[in-house]
Order: sequence, then C-alpha cells, then structure tokens
Amino acid sequence: MKKILINFAHPAKSHSNINKALRKVVEELDNVTVNDLYANYPDFMIDIKREQALCEAHDIIIFQHPLYWYSTPAIMKEWLDLVLEHGWAYGSEGKALQDKLFFQAISTGGDASTYQKDGYNEFTLAELTSPYQATAKLCNMTWLPPFVVSGVHSGLPKEKVQSHAEAFRRTIIALRDALFDIELAKQQEYLNSDVNRVIRSV
Repeated sequence: MKKILINFAHPAKSHSNINKALRKVVEELDNVTVNDLYANYPDFMIDIKREQALCEAHDIIIFQHPLYWYSTPAIMKEWLDLVLEHGWAYGSEGKALQDKLFFQAISTGGDASTYQKDGYNEFTLAELTSPYQATAKLCNMTWLPPFVVSGVHSGLPKEKVQSHAEAFRRTIIALRDALFDIELAKQQEYLNSDVNRVIRSV
C-alpha cells in the first residue's frame, strides 16, 4: 500500500463542516497520516526536519485547506517557504520528493460557476492553483488536479457533505491501494469530477 500524508491547514476548522467531514472519514485509515499544521505549530515555528521526514516517509502528499483570498491559509505558504529547501526538495541534489504524488483538497465559498473566465471571480481554479502545479514540477513530483468542494458559504446540505466525504474517502483508499487511474485523473478539471471513472475495479 502507498503511504499518504495529508497536511491539514485550516485556522478555523471548528467552523468548517466540510473540512471536518473530509478529515473524519480518512484519519483512521491505515497508511494515512493527518498532519494538522495549525494544531502542531500555533506559533508558526515549523519543525523543518520533522516535516521533511514526514514527506520522505510517505508516497503521496496532500494539502487540505480552504481557499483563502484565492490562495491558501498563511501556514501553508510558511510551510512551503521553509520546508522545501534547495538541495532537499529541488536543485541538482534535491531529490527527496521526486516521483511522489501531490494534490490539494480545496473548499471554496463560491460555487463552481464563479471560478470560470466568465464567472464572478474571472479565473479558474486551475489558474489560481497554478503556483502549486509549478512547485510540484520544480520538485519533480507528479501533480494531480485538486479535489474541490465548492459553494460552502451557501450552506451545503448534510447529504451533500456526506457525498463529498465519501468521494474523498474512496479517492484516498484508491490512491493508497493503487486502484486510481493517474493518467486519466490528470485529464479531469478536478480530481473528483468523476470519481467512478478514475477508480479501477478490483
């Protein structure tokens, strides 16, 4: 089985039904580690060696976070700035993350229609998350499109929250058990655009 690291970055997680639900359905799975950055580093004093060791010990690295001002919560940027050191993550000698899978699990306040060229925000999520695709490329990682849950500010009904949580759980299990079609997933707008299509049957 593949080992999966979920770097969870939410400064107000108690107020986020969807992020709590996504986390709850995967945190007890075998070979899945949930690394709560705000809980572990309330002072933002990130233990670089600990974080690098966690990355080295896992095959798949996920950042789960809300979309804040078209980007990430502050601690995720701090993590990237400090942990992805030259000579470790990138550069001629930086091979620690090579060939690991990387993607984001993102919740957005606006619904999907607002993240289109002709929508309210005028930019797609692919455009807004392009710095993280570029980061994955620099670190020789395999980038996947984000797992996205949109429209949370309008109040997702309980059944919708459960549906997204189940799709996330199925995605994590399929990735862990090598039952996920990586090449097909790369072609989708979001990782969860069509979960049934990218998960292989046993």
